[in-house]
Formats: sequence, C-alpha cells, structure tokens
Amino acid sequence: MAANMIKAIRRCFNYAVRVVDRFHVQKLAYDAVQEARIKYRWEALDAESELIEQARKNKQPYQPEVFSNGDTLKQLLARSRYLLFKHRSKWTLSQKERADLLFTRYPELLKAYDLAIGLGKIFTTCKTKVIAFKKLAIWYNDVETANIDAFKTVARSVHQHYESILNFFDNRSTNASAESFNAKVKAFRATLRGVRDTSFFLFRLAKIYA
Repeated sequence: MAANMIKAIRRCFNYAVRVVDRFHVQKLAYDAVQEARIKYRWEALDAESELIEQARKNKQPYQPEVFSNGDTLKQLLARSRYLLFKHRSKWTLSQKERADLLFTRYPELLKAYDLAIGLGKIFTTCKTKVIAFKKLAIWYNDVETANIDAFKTVARSVHQHYESILNFFDNRSTNASAESFNAKVKAFRATLRGVRDTSFFLFRLAKIYA
C-alpha cells in the first residue's frame, strides 16, 4: 500500500497484478481499535490523576473504582489489549467478562471492534470479487455511520486501494512467501553483522536460496 512500493512494482513488474495483502488491511483496522482503546486509557489516567490530587487536598484516601472482575478502570483498559485482537469465539472466560465490562463502559469501542472483525470476515467468507465488493461497500457505509475518527483513516486507505484489495479474491493470493523469504534475508544479513560488498552478498544469497 506504500507509494514507493507501488512505484517499484510498476517499474519492475509491468504485467503483474498488484494485490494488497489481506493481513496489512486487517492490521490497519486492528490498529484503529487499539488507537481508540489507548485514547480512553489516557483519559482514564488523566481523570485518576485529578481525583488523586483532589483527594490529597481534602486529606482523604483515594479509592479507585473497582469492577466486578477486580480491575480498576485503567487496568481494564490496559488488560483488554489482546482480547481486542481476537474473535469473540476465541476469548477465555476472563476475557469475556472483561470485554463485557469494557464494552458496557465504552460502547464506541464495541463499534470499533465490530468494524475490525467485520472487515476480517469479508476476507474469510467471501469467495468471489463481486460479493467481496458489495460487502466492502456495506462495511464502508458502516464506518461512516459509526463516525469513529480512527476508522475514517482506515476507510480512506481501503477506498484508495480497493481495486488491489479486491484482487486478493481472484486467487486468494498473499505475500506470505515473500515475507518468509524477506525474514530469511534479514536473518542471513544479521549473521554477517551487516553488508559491505552488495554484489557478493547478492551472489551468496542466490547460491544459498536459489
């Protein structure tokens, strides 16, 4: 999705069909959910600091709000990080309880989570590009209705690259093999403590991995 990568592909692979990897698209959505969670956590920290200061002035001990699972508000927001990356069906019992408390307190966070899960569902359930296009359009409308700032950026990125995103549904292609090879190259480079002679480095790569 990066402009420099698009330029490189157009220059080096004239006849290639560009496919935006589904995992990069989904990562944008999950990052937006985390952005909303972090925003609420900072608000909770600021509010707690003010209450602590007020309690000091009144010479009273500060007692934070404690939920039924034993979490304070800032703990609830901090410990909810990983469950927001997972589908509801994969939550543990404690995560389900924490999610119920979190979404009851922050309904907008529930909307953000549902949008992220909904985007992932398009990739897992749609079998053709036509169906995916319709589902993606519905999802885009849901983002506009939700009116969550973090997801507006995601929606703009999806709208800008929707043709390349939909190309995934032709052969369900991903760049997993390229990512795997890239990891091997990085590991090989790390064992050499860097590269001085680029030509010789590429020669060794070709001999080892070709």
